[in-house]
Amino acid sequence: MEGIWLEYGWTLLVLIGLEGLLSADNALVMAVIAKHLPEDEKKRAINYGILGAFIFRFGALFAISFIAQVWQVQAIGAAYLIYLGLKHIIVTYFGSEKGDTEAEKENEPAGTSFWPTVAKIGLADLAFAIDSILAAVALALALPETPLPDFGGMDGGKFIVVVIAGIAGLVLIKFAAGWFVKLLEVRPGLETVAYMIVAWVGVKLAVITLAHDKVGVLPHDFPHSTGWTIFFWGVLLSIAVGGWFLSGRSAKKDSK
Repeated sequence: MEGIWLEYGWTLLVLIGLEGLLSADNALVMAVIAKHLPEDEKKRAINYGILGAFIFRFGALFAISFIAQVWQVQAIGAAYLIYLGLKHIIVTYFGSEKGDTEAEKENEPAGTSFWPTVAKIGLADLAFAIDSILAAVALALALPETPLPDFGGMDGGKFIVVVIAGIAGLVLIKFAAGWFVKLLEVRPGLETVAYMIVAWVGVKLAVITLAHDKVGVLPHDFPHSTGWTIFFWGVLLSIAVGGWFLSGRSAKKDSK
């Protein structure tokens, strides 16, 4: 019995680390979506986003058997994140009306875009909740059975491990979102890099969708394979590191 709990403890540490990585993605998306809002509304939108992340993650946990079957939900999340990232990149580098768009934002009455922004954050939260719970459950299901009663369609011990990891991820989102907002203010050039990461995370969700049993374009185990995992994180880190060195600090911040 002692060996089982040691295995559970080790898996919990791994899951918390995994949730930390997924929470960083989620927090980054919140930061870039809310970036255009005034400071007070930005904080409110992110707080609503954190609340949405909490609701969607726990909702996904209790509905995991349903979510695992409905690949369309994963596909919508993937498409949204890819669209969000590519739209910003295309407008930034190829949009002929970029100046007009920025001027419209400056002249837009305060608060008119608050709730649409919250809705966008909520949709992104749903996509990340699915990704987070599917990844956590995939690891938890490999654990041995415990004497605890079943809960939420899972062994009680496995369910508790997934819940604790999910709570840790939400705590990390709270701190990471505020940090990303400040970072984007200091280094505004990172905004495009952030959207590139958002699109790349969308590709990750698309791969999970294509590997779904009812889609079958990719092998079922491919999204969790060592090769794809190394490739995904290698590309993501390359985007982040390259963007950091290529982005400049805000002149406003430097002048202080």
